[in-house]
Amino acid sequence: MVRDMERSIEWYQRVMGMTVWMDTEFVLSDGGLAAGNPGDKTRLVILKCEHDTIGMIGLLQWLEPEMPAPTEIPTSITFGNPTFVVASDDAQGTYDTAKALGTHIHKAPGEWSTTGQDGRTKHFIGMSLFDPDGYFFEVNQLLRIGD
Repeated sequence: MVRDMERSIEWYQRVMGMTVWMDTEFVLSDGGLAAGNPGDKTRLVILKCEHDTIGMIGLLQWLEPEMPAPTEIPTSITFGNPTFVVASDDAQGTYDTAKALGTHIHKAPGEWSTTGQDGRTKHFIGMSLFDPDGYFFEVNQLLRIGD
């Protein structure tokens, strides 16, 4: 759920490099979503990464009646909030673009490593940030596998 669809679209296009796949308004029917009421008018925008069936995210905004959003935008992870983990070819570029847009950055780019499922060490540049509505993203750029 987003507060300002246009701002969110711009953020996902510029920071995450996504493109709009679908943009539609619809009226809720009974029982479809766990929020809102039948008859509410909403706008759904689905953005995609490079692949048509993976790497997609749906943004939903209530139009009529407007659904009031919390006044504070989250800047920490709590129970019930998702963490999105994404791969990037340019973690530093993601950081630079996000910072220029005034995004809340949790961690600037830095190198880190972990042992993968195959037992080999994977080396990354990683950074993390919150989108305009407080959804948390961990962005990782794979540098190499092995020591």
